[in-house]
Amino acid sequence: MDFEYSEKVNGLISQVKRFMEIHVFPNENAMQAQIAENPWSTPPLLDELKALAKQQGLWNLFMPASYGEFSGGLTNLEYAPLAEEMGKVHWAPEVFNCAAPDTGNMEVLAKYGNKVQQEKWLKPLLAGEIRSAFAMTEPEVASSDATNIETLIEKDGDEYVINGRKFYISGACRAQCEILIVMGKTDPTNENRHIQQSQILVPTNTPGVNIVRPMHVFGYSDAPEGHAEIIFDNVRVPASNIIAGEGRGFEIAQGRLGPGRIHHCMRSIGAAQRALDMMCKRVNEREVFGAPMIKNQSVREDIALSACQIEQARLMTLKAAQKMDTVGNKEAKDLIAMIKIVAPNMALDVLDRAIQIHGALGVSQDTFLAHMYAGLRTLRLADGPDQVHMMQLGRNLARQFQ
Repeated sequence: MDFEYSEKVNGLISQVKRFMEIHVFPNENAMQAQIAENPWSTPPLLDELKALAKQQGLWNLFMPASYGEFSGGLTNLEYAPLAEEMGKVHWAPEVFNCAAPDTGNMEVLAKYGNKVQQEKWLKPLLAGEIRSAFAMTEPEVASSDATNIETLIEKDGDEYVINGRKFYISGACRAQCEILIVMGKTDPTNENRHIQQSQILVPTNTPGVNIVRPMHVFGYSDAPEGHAEIIFDNVRVPASNIIAGEGRGFEIAQGRLGPGRIHHCMRSIGAAQRALDMMCKRVNEREVFGAPMIKNQSVREDIALSACQIEQARLMTLKAAQKMDTVGNKEAKDLIAMIKIVAPNMALDVLDRAIQIHGALGVSQDTFLAHMYAGLRTLRLADGPDQVHMMQLGRNLARQFQ
């Protein structure tokens, strides 16, 4: 495997790093202050940084080259080091129009959407003019098994009527979120549970779309995007809003989540690397019991083990990305599952050590550590819990010996 990057990609890595150093890291406190003033709207500073990144060509880098006219021109492997840099700050991916859930929704519309849907929704998303959300998870059923989804999407003439309750719908609390991709059942009695579901486009201003509240994550509201609870009460949309036709919802969900999972892993590595860098700086500057912290054996071991874990996860991520590029997402599913299990747990280990080394400061709002820890702990549930990935991975591996 060759993980050496081209001159073009190395140039982009340098550009993203420089952008982060000049425009993102120095503005972390200012961004939080603006969010506090108006929690559920895009901060003006974020819009300014987006315009600057777009001007510099650091835009839509996530979209694989296989998407043709909609592509950012990079492979998954080439995007990996860029996503890692973005992952060092919670809101940074949006600066480059590379933030979930928009990334997954853009890929869905590029792959499965028709020309009208692409013109109306994909192009504004690619331009960073609007935001979107993906409404799948439900509170009443185990949503890690997508065939359990109970929201009903019923045909009525030239419309569909949607009824159901969703929660933890990331992005839907924001004022700029204009479109939802909603997953529900159009054929709930079909004997094949995998073709009962469909996905449909629902503008957030449609009558009957009731955004009830933002769900918290370990006490964090994650404004401005939030994680909404939504009730769909006799929501009517045109039949033309169905994506790729009835019965393809499960297929679309699986196609959407593969790339999304590895993007999360790429960003997790960036978060862990930033935590390790902070540890190294802290232990050289902080004195305990009359000597720098770095003199303590346990501190040295924490740093060494963290570096080993990060590099292991980084290499596994690159291998998975390369396989996605060369043989496709389906053939790479086992490696994607492996890294989705490994990367969030690795990052949590590293962040936990960084928090311990920073003491009280580590659990405060004065570093990124506590909030990032909460987000990464949630990642062990998002896009499929660890247990589901391990169950399916174990099944796939054992099948080779039947």
